[in-house]
Amino acid sequence: MTTRRIAVHEMIFDKKKRARSILRILRRLYPNADCALEHRSAFELLISTILAAQSTDVNVNRVTRALYQKYRGPADFLKVQPEELENDIHSTGFYHNKARSIIGTCRLLVDEYDGKVPDTMNDLVRLPGVARKTANVVLGTWFKKNEGVVVDTHVGRLAERMALTWNARDSKDAVVIEKDLMELFSRKDWTCVAHALVWHGRKICMAKKPACALCDLSDLCPSAFSFENLPPVKGPTRKRSLRQRSERR
Repeated sequence: MTTRRIAVHEMIFDKKKRARSILRILRRLYPNADCALEHRSAFELLISTILAAQSTDVNVNRVTRALYQKYRGPADFLKVQPEELENDIHSTGFYHNKARSIIGTCRLLVDEYDGKVPDTMNDLVRLPGVARKTANVVLGTWFKKNEGVVVDTHVGRLAERMALTWNARDSKDAVVIEKDLMELFSRKDWTCVAHALVWHGRKICMAKKPACALCDLSDLCPSAFSFENLPPVKGPTRKRSLRQRSERR
């Protein structure tokens, strides 16, 4: 039976039970899972998340280390010409649109929010360049408010592979995947499960070569070992390997 058929035909009670088991293992594997974007404030997290669109967290962190030395708050971004900001964020890609969004966001923060990042979904999505995903990142990570589940490429991929979504067209159907995950997991776990899935997607369940032989979730994943033309995994067993990785971190 395909993963898609399992996702559709598995009873919701059984799916929720499996989801709880998955989360329990993820918590054990990644007890310190958190947002990979470096930040010291809600504002820095907001700007970094805008910059992260179509870029990597590593690249964004490299850019923002210097960026936040130059721009300390919303007012500082409004003092420069767009071309200067575009040059500062150029390597994150789509710098024209991102600069326009950042300047627009900073303008609204200064004019309507006293320069502070709001802590509600309705207010956040009013900001230019901020959609539900970005708002979820800021609310869950900084304000500790679980209003939804962040669905990035890793979360979408793992949700599809592990049959944690049953209404989505594919792994890129983020809005539908988020609704399915919100139904499966308790509200208090929404931020945690997103961060943990991202970490697992980066370390084990990679897009092209998932390391199923090293995965502690393989017994709970209907897609495990179903990827063809992948070289066998060499080295220690999955539990020993993950323990060694944890010790090195």
